[in-house]
Amino acid sequence: MTSVVLVGTLDTKGVEYGWLRERLLRAGVEVVLVDTGIMDEPRVPADIPREAVARAAGTELSDLRTAADRGAAVTTMARGAEATLLRLHAEGRLHGVLAIGGSGGTSIASRAMRALPLGVPKLMVSSMASGNVAPYVGSSDITMMYSVVDIAGINSVSAPVLTNAVAAITGMAKAFARSSSARASSARGPARLGAGGRPLIAASMAGVTTVGVDAARERLTELGYEVLVFHVSGTGGRTLETLAGQGIFAGVLDLTLSELADELCGGVLSAGPDRLSAAGRAGIPQVVSLGALDMVKFGPLETLPEHARYRRVRVHNPSITVIRTTESECAELGRRVAAKLRAATGPTAVCLPLRGLSTLGAPGGPYHDRRADQALFSALREGLRGSAARLHDYDTHINDPAFGRAAADRLHDMIGALRAAA
Repeated sequence: MTSVVLVGTLDTKGVEYGWLRERLLRAGVEVVLVDTGIMDEPRVPADIPREAVARAAGTELSDLRTAADRGAAVTTMARGAEATLLRLHAEGRLHGVLAIGGSGGTSIASRAMRALPLGVPKLMVSSMASGNVAPYVGSSDITMMYSVVDIAGINSVSAPVLTNAVAAITGMAKAFARSSSARASSARGPARLGAGGRPLIAASMAGVTTVGVDAARERLTELGYEVLVFHVSGTGGRTLETLAGQGIFAGVLDLTLSELADELCGGVLSAGPDRLSAAGRAGIPQVVSLGALDMVKFGPLETLPEHARYRRVRVHNPSITVIRTTESECAELGRRVAAKLRAATGPTAVCLPLRGLSTLGAPGGPYHDRRADQALFSALREGLRGSAARLHDYDTHINDPAFGRAAADRLHDMIGALRAAA
């Protein structure tokens, strides 16, 4: 039987959750109602009461009430909701999850949703959904639906919105329950398979490294892999890291690291301090290059910070302006990359394209700077001295198709060697 989990604050949104439960039952699905409320009494009975959610977070509801700290309580109940949904999923009692709320309810429910594996249907109806939803969605596949009006009763506007939400989660959950995805999403262990049983490879790419990465992708496809390409847009890098941490990849081809430059220099497309870490922690074979570390990305030209206006500035497109990384910045980036790769527990190789790191950094290009590139290479070499990571020099540009194919072949060999040793 298909089961949909409803998770929300039944003291403030109990009437609305009761309405949703009734209509989901009419649609032919089982419902598990999880209460994340704190202060007032629930307006409808829950299948998993708030006391159990609080205990799943390692505390007692009475302690949260006594402390009377709303922010801390929301964080705690979000943690408890996360643990509760993961348990329901592991027990096969969750084929989809639906929540409604304002800022607090959305924060609680979306944290729990983000913890669920990719492919599990997740629908958040929120009054916050017409703004910046990145804090709620993160790198997950949450579907956000704008509630139009606040979640405050069933009325002529909220009723059709919530009716659509019921229809959407019902359809998604039933399809998920029928598919092999329900079983595959619960699988753990190395390398889940993609379409046609092909092992999955993650690859990182930007517009300025497309030619080289495309060549690598085509070669890996020839070798029998399915390649998932992640745009290094901040969110793209975070998503790559999240999925690598879940162990779904046979290997990672991380040829484009511009998010590290944004993290160092205050650019707008940073993926955070944990970028280039998950594959190493998980022991996944990885081939890494230094694509697009010759630039930092900012927003439109008129938003460029004052300190960056006197650098080598290029308008990449109306939304993105880039500046060239300096020699000292490149040296620091080399040290940071080395430190991350030294910590890797799996096979790691670094491919250095000695003739340039992007289309702008090619010989004759506006960002071609041999001294800055050499500072990057030298710091990386020094930082990896004595480590298990292997360095390989190529007298090519990163967008030379031969470089992409060589990096792909190297990753394929590493995956094969790891399998042979298993």
